[in-house]
Amino acid sequence: MKLSLSVAVGNYDRTRALIDGRVQIDGVSPVFMTLSPEEMFFRAFRHADFDVTELSLASHAVSLANGTNQYLALPIFLSRAFRHSSIYVTRQSSIQDPKQLMGKRIGIAEYQLTANVWARALLEDDFGISPSEICWVRGGMDEPARPEKLHLELPSDLTVETAGKGETLNQLLIDGKIDGFIGPRAPRCFFEKNSNVVRLFDDPINVGLDYFKRTGIFPIMHVLGVKKDLLEQHRFLSQALFKAFHSAKEIAEHELADTSATKVTMPFVEDHLDRVKALMGDSFWSYGLDDSNRNTLQVFLDHHHKQGLSSKGLKAHDLFPKNSIESFSL
Repeated sequence: MKLSLSVAVGNYDRTRALIDGRVQIDGVSPVFMTLSPEEMFFRAFRHADFDVTELSLASHAVSLANGTNQYLALPIFLSRAFRHSSIYVTRQSSIQDPKQLMGKRIGIAEYQLTANVWARALLEDDFGISPSEICWVRGGMDEPARPEKLHLELPSDLTVETAGKGETLNQLLIDGKIDGFIGPRAPRCFFEKNSNVVRLFDDPINVGLDYFKRTGIFPIMHVLGVKKDLLEQHRFLSQALFKAFHSAKEIAEHELADTSATKVTMPFVEDHLDRVKALMGDSFWSYGLDDSNRNTLQVFLDHHHKQGLSSKGLKAHDLFPKNSIESFSL
């Protein structure tokens, strides 16, 4: 009899072959739920609602460092993104250069969001801006009073304010009460006609490509988590899940490269894929703990600790069980 497991993931091309059954997980009968990151992460970190789930890398590292993690992570990186496009400023702030963020009030939905860790990291590494030199205003984007998923003990030199009662970050941006916003989702007012909110970087794609050329880093956002007691009881799950998710990603990559008919509702996607491969190589979205992913994770973890999110420094290999980073070969 197969093991029945609840599995929560995003609806991505790289998970679709699992969701529709083209790829099977050895020994497992999965019950898939396709959910938004916000719902998955809140339910996973607050209530451990799922047997297997996509996890925020940053929040998982918070829980792992303080020993409260209910999940063990596998090196399956379901979300990766360059975060230069995630930094927004208001026109009235007159911010045109990243260094002008110093001393400004910048909205964030949560301090611990992985996208925000990476954005603060690039601001510090490339422009010399420490997180302590910005006033962070935390709140809900469209609904007031969004909480942090996990309790944080932040350094005393950080200034993190909570938006006022009934206030949303979207409205604070419109009213000019904050100077900008950093987060994985664009604020709603950014899409409005004649918006007073713009991206800090006019050409975030080329800025991101330059970042990769200099650092070799393609930022990792999410990992796959398995309940700790479940993985300890059924150790085969590490390799079974890795093999299945890797196979699903390979199918997505093959379909994306098929030029017989465009698979994505976006012109020039094939040309963009060629451009990405020329710069980043054919295996630009790899799973596992190869040298590139190990370096990317270590840079993240070092900043995570420096930004006050992890109570102790972590190494990349601390994130994953040993049997998830070793596999057989012929």
